[in-house]
Amino acid sequence: MNADKQRCSFGVDSPYVELAVEVFSLLADPTRVRIVLALREDELSVNHLADILDKPPAAVSQHLAKLRWGRIVKSRQEGTRVFYSLVDEHARTLVTQAVFQAQHALGDDPEHHRGSSSSSA
Repeated sequence: MNADKQRCSFGVDSPYVELAVEVFSLLADPTRVRIVLALREDELSVNHLADILDKPPAAVSQHLAKLRWGRIVKSRQEGTRVFYSLVDEHARTLVTQAVFQAQHALGDDPEHHRGSSSSSA
């Protein structure tokens, strides 16, 4: 996890830029962002995710397939049930930071700043 605290040393000519754009493209869908948020703490089955998201299981499966293709989520089969989890903490962090950025767009005192100041008091 120390790697997450390191400064980004990639330059504008990094070969990872195009791949980063693909990651953003995969996450440029509200259902997929909600899936990542739902999977932050634990693995979940397709049906459980469908219930949480109030979406048909077939639709959730299609989104999960795209996230699996992009190596954002992984699957594990147990009998006839398939469980999904995040591959690593990076998607969780990326989505969390995007939500924090969205809170900034709504005002000068975003909720995540209020939460951190009240927890340190």
